[in-house]
Amino acid sequence: MNKNMIKGMIVFATIAEKGSMSAAAQQLNLSSSAVSQQVTKLEMDMGISLFHRNTRNLTLTEAGNLFYENCRKVISIVDSTEQKLNNLKGIPSGELKIAAPVGFGGGLLSEPFNYLLAAHPQISLNLVMQDGPIDIVNEGIDLALCIGPLSDSNLIARHLADWRMLLCASPGYLPMHKNLKHPAELAELNRIYHVYAKGDILTHAHSRENFELTGQRISVNNMQTLIQLTLDGLGYAALPEPEVRDYLDKGVLVTLLPEWSFNTYSVYSVTSARDRQPAKVKEALNALSQYFSQTDFNHAYQLKGGSYKTENIKSSKEHRLGF
Repeated sequence: MNKNMIKGMIVFATIAEKGSMSAAAQQLNLSSSAVSQQVTKLEMDMGISLFHRNTRNLTLTEAGNLFYENCRKVISIVDSTEQKLNNLKGIPSGELKIAAPVGFGGGLLSEPFNYLLAAHPQISLNLVMQDGPIDIVNEGIDLALCIGPLSDSNLIARHLADWRMLLCASPGYLPMHKNLKHPAELAELNRIYHVYAKGDILTHAHSRENFELTGQRISVNNMQTLIQLTLDGLGYAALPEPEVRDYLDKGVLVTLLPEWSFNTYSVYSVTSARDRQPAKVKEALNALSQYFSQTDFNHAYQLKGGSYKTENIKSSKEHRLGF
């Protein structure tokens, strides 16, 4: 249904309610001629008379009564939709569908989402947690969190943070190997690997020597499973620092080869390339941006005298595809 048809319905309904074209014209701030033309066009389009006309009265025909009843329904829907759209533009409200990697469900998003829900009681959250690629347009996603650059140039990515990947293992898995000297020694150990992770190059902090990790004993497509298998002592793995910081602090995971490091993984918020985002999406972007900018995700874990200490580091910004 086009805008002209809706305009014609509004004119027709106003005439039916006011009882004359002149009264309708005054109500709608239109000329009597414009009102008459709208009615004539409606009757021509539908091929039936809507009014009985004489010099004194203007009354609805049977078809006019039927059309009026349905006009009111359509006009009501249009008014309601327009109001809801205005609310979306001005007041953050409605369901906000957010996609994120499974690992983010371990508490990383609780703080910004708690703020968002408290500040905007008319917003509800629908969280889609999954690793791997996601089609945010076809799946109706308002906002996605991802790691790495975008292959789809029609999407808008906003940088949130840079995360380190740390080589980790359970102390029970490597009681005699806490002081590994070179990545080549890892060949004798079980490597647990995330199938969506990209980039297996380790770089030495001082010599700048590069070493490529090859082969894997166990592969998974879920970060939480990868972390759990590492905790259970099945092997070693490259794990995102923010997701395992508590385990490192508690000593249930230890870092391997602290002088060797991966390139950082960049975290982004992603939306479809629309000129005007609903207010709920804008508020979510603001909450996430503020949280990630104020949170220190980057620490270096090093073995010293049998205990682990943390120290702040600077991380480079390299765009990588990941999980």
